[in-house]
Amino acid sequence: MADVRLVVVGAGVIGLAVAREAAMRGIETIVLEAGTNIGSETSSRNSEVIHGGIYYAAGSLKALHCLAGRKRLYRYAEERNIPFSRCGKLIVANSEGEDSVLRGLLDRSIKNGLTGDDALRYLNAREVNRLEPNVHAVSALLSPSTGIIDSHSLMLAMQADAEAAGADLVLRSRVDQLVPGAPHTLSGNNDGDEWQLTADNVVVSAGLHSTHLMQGNDWLRPLAPQVRMVKGNYFALSGKSPFRHLVYPVPVEKGLGIHATLDLSGSTRFGPDTEDVVDIDYRVDERRQAVFESSIRRYWPDLPADRLLPAYAGIRPKVQLAGAEADFLIQGPDELATAGLAFLHGIESPGLTASLSLASSVCDRLSLT
Repeated sequence: MADVRLVVVGAGVIGLAVAREAAMRGIETIVLEAGTNIGSETSSRNSEVIHGGIYYAAGSLKALHCLAGRKRLYRYAEERNIPFSRCGKLIVANSEGEDSVLRGLLDRSIKNGLTGDDALRYLNAREVNRLEPNVHAVSALLSPSTGIIDSHSLMLAMQADAEAAGADLVLRSRVDQLVPGAPHTLSGNNDGDEWQLTADNVVVSAGLHSTHLMQGNDWLRPLAPQVRMVKGNYFALSGKSPFRHLVYPVPVEKGLGIHATLDLSGSTRFGPDTEDVVDIDYRVDERRQAVFESSIRRYWPDLPADRLLPAYAGIRPKVQLAGAEADFLIQGPDELATAGLAFLHGIESPGLTASLSLASSVCDRLSLT
């Protein structure tokens, strides 16, 4: 007999969402987190944007869970009084070539189900200027369903819901080994004390470390995907914000471009850029400031000199499957040929937006009822 029905490895926004969903279904749940706090890596080092579901390939996990998750996330934020703002977003073009990219995004958004009140609106230069006088663009797409949220308050609410439903969160508990079986066996270290635990079900939602437990097991190792790490720096704007909406350039190969986002106090930050890295290093690369200024001035030409201040950096995991765009990867019982086991890989943007939907899907795939 197992010690517990479910162990969730990782207490980022996805791990907490899974624990919340499972506990509220009546499943005995323990969350193991190696760090000293919840959500201290990918989940708290992003733009805190609630995404509309514009960029992702139709039928992809990103598209499906972003749209379903966004609706649930707005409802959840209202129910739990989590600070958020449905401020909207402009994706701006500064050339005919970029305008054609916008039109492609508009077509993709329709295929992804962004219709009715959520539908994107195409704007000409005059309409852009009316909405955002400081933005230079030949055209833009307005996304009314995009917003921002206090990610830390969101994770605290998820933790509170999970614990109220009986889940336990154990911090400073690094999982070093997972041996699949009936039940599964996990072992690790908690502040120097070795421990071992058995569970009927295990969900590994470890972000940048998603393949660690697969690499340590001879049977799981061949199933481990290639996950690369992409670092992004953020710079904050000193002084009053020039924008009322989020402002994004057209997307680039490795990301969404250096965009302007607002926080709930009205301050503006810019980022992220993209850099493939091997080691985890959260120091902001201040040498990137000139690149940021050049990129920002394409849509905000009047950016004053010396107004950008180093803010923070994040690292996001990416899974690139052959012949496909980067997407979430969920390896569940079918893919792993093992009951009660799931690994989540490449949960980058729009993971925050998709969190509640992903959690329901994972619990369903493990038949946690």
